Amino acid sequence: MIRVMVVATSPVVRAGLSAVVTTNPRLTVVGSASDLDVLASEVGQLQPDVVLVDLSGNFQQSVWEKLLVIQEQQYPLGIIVIVEELDSIDLETALRSGIRGILPNTSTESEIVAAVEAIAFGLLVLHPNAVELLSIREKVVTNPVQTLTPREIEVLGMLGSGLGNKAIAKRLHISEHTVKFHLSSIFQKLSVSSRTEAVAVGVRLGLIML
Repeated sequence: MIRVMVVATSPVVRAGLSAVVTTNPRLTVVGSASDLDVLASEVGQLQPDVVLVDLSGNFQQSVWEKLLVIQEQQYPLGIIVIVEELDSIDLETALRSGIRGILPNTSTESEIVAAVEAIAFGLLVLHPNAVELLSIREKVVTNPVQTLTPREIEVLGMLGSGLGNKAIAKRLHISEHTVKFHLSSIFQKLSVSSRTEAVAVGVRLGLIML
């Protein structure tokens, strides 16, 4: 049996997704949560193989960091997120944070069930529209510098001060792994490959004040 946990703000959505999961006799719902804080407190006890998270109408960029922290504190999870608009999320950042499946909220019951099974077996699942977005972003860059989040700007500033990963983690009260996650996102958004380049670009863009 594949153990599944469902996360959704709406009780109706939680019930609906749970019903979808249980249409397959190889899947069982071991629990549900109304938000990521509840997920963090219960996932260790419930030990799901796959976590199905509905982000429709409740998406915030900070969700990726929260999901990464949950995995650091517990164990690597097979997480599927259901989103309202695929083009509203940063797919690269989502994948780097450990997400293993991304589906639109228009997905059919059979698509959701198939995704849960695939991720339980260690596969990565992306809706065809998401794959198209990835290929488009590789070919067309309308804005060469993507907007950094407030936390990424904070980390970049600390890089400019010469702080290492351990010092940044201590100052921000996060793990070194989370710092590496932020650095990876910063490098990708600024199109750089080193800390020195990131600082130089940050200074040029006015993100780091000398």
